[in-house]
Amino acid sequence: MIFNSFDFLVFMAAIVAAFYISPLRIRLYLLLIGSYVFYMWWSVPFVLLLVFVTAVNYGAALIIANPSYEQRQRRAVFVASLLISFGILFVFKYIPLLNETLLYVFAAIGVTYTPREFDLILPLGISFFTFQAVGYTIDVYRRRAEAETSFVRFSLFITFFPPLIAGPIERASGLMPQLVRARRFDMDNIITGLKYVLFGLFKKIVIADRIAIAVNTVYGSPENFAGLALVVATVLFAFQIYCDFSGYSDMAVGLAKMFGIDLTLNFRQPYQSRSIGEFWRRWHISLSGWFKDYVYFPLGGSRVGSVWYARNILITFFISGIWHGASWTFIAWGALHGVYLIAETVVLKPLNAVLGYLKLENFVLVNTAKTLTTFALVCFGWILFRAETMADSLFIMSNLFHNFEQWGEVPYVFRTLSDMGLGMAQLLAAFACILLLIVVDINAGTDSIHEKLMAKPADLRFAFYMLIGFLTIALGVFHDGADFIYFQF
Repeated sequence: MIFNSFDFLVFMAAIVAAFYISPLRIRLYLLLIGSYVFYMWWSVPFVLLLVFVTAVNYGAALIIANPSYEQRQRRAVFVASLLISFGILFVFKYIPLLNETLLYVFAAIGVTYTPREFDLILPLGISFFTFQAVGYTIDVYRRRAEAETSFVRFSLFITFFPPLIAGPIERASGLMPQLVRARRFDMDNIITGLKYVLFGLFKKIVIADRIAIAVNTVYGSPENFAGLALVVATVLFAFQIYCDFSGYSDMAVGLAKMFGIDLTLNFRQPYQSRSIGEFWRRWHISLSGWFKDYVYFPLGGSRVGSVWYARNILITFFISGIWHGASWTFIAWGALHGVYLIAETVVLKPLNAVLGYLKLENFVLVNTAKTLTTFALVCFGWILFRAETMADSLFIMSNLFHNFEQWGEVPYVFRTLSDMGLGMAQLLAAFACILLLIVVDINAGTDSIHEKLMAKPADLRFAFYMLIGFLTIALGVFHDGADFIYFQF
């Protein structure tokens, strides 16, 4: 059951209605049962895995927080809980990558290696709920969070269905207190939640699912395309993954808001960033924060020499890359962003000093150039993220500017765009909606567009949501519900 499906619409209406007509004392239980039903809709057996990961971290945190145990005992339990949680993630997600890597290594040294076949299905959302559970246990071990004594409340913290499958990755300090707070029906929460859901649906089924057709056509067989088609497909993928993932996050925030619960905003218009560092403060904010607090800072962060700083960045982004997928393309993507950040420390400081001396640091053209450069670097990285193999990514990178001299010729452009599998009318509709999204994001700045609109006249707010609703109905790609990209992680 996914957010952009009819089944989920019925499920959500039923659980919201049941939640508010039920007595306060049973609402947590109702949400917990509903969350398990939501997950079981995809797989009944894997609910046991979800319960097991929950129980391991719940029990470990209670022992870690118990002063009657010695420090070495608490440390042993803490390490064991990490090994179990990450061990499960490794078995389900990374065994195929290990087999593939060993095959290449042994072949390179002339040793015959027959990899054992592991026919494992990746549990939905395993990376997300594992990181949320482990983050809680680490916070308890560091004395930054209290150990939750109620297994029901802790289970709901891990399994609360809006962010369960693809985040945001919540912290105990932010979500746990909200789960114990009594919530009465508030129509403002319902309306605000529906606004987030509507805009999330617009991003997903109007933009992401439409341009996915062109992206899949080109990236599915890149050897059949060159030059402009590869560039357009890559830029379209940048908007596809943004609209797909931020659309899910918007819907998760909106759905939680209907229950009076505020989730972390996961995106703040990342393509307006003027540097790669700023991009990662705006993109997948909950995951970036997780890596910063639990990987980057423990390694020493930036409070070390330049060599160690570079090491810390590369390690953090290597782990970020492999978190996204068990493939060397994702590892290369993470490493590339690590290199970007290291290069920025060398380039940006003197550049900003020069711009400051010339009093150009706030000049529109300078900031626009920074934004476009950052977007181009991010798009180049998306090639590794989207390509199915390293060979495909290298082919695309090496053929990006093929026939560059023809890019200004209208027949060549028309023919190229027509061959991308979407059709000119559909492609123009996608471009128009992307342009609308860009205008909305620019006007939102670093805020949510919904927060920004609250200060505007009621007529303008009504017109905006009517327009988004109309476009969603008129241009939405409706079928049984296309999976979200981040479901695979």
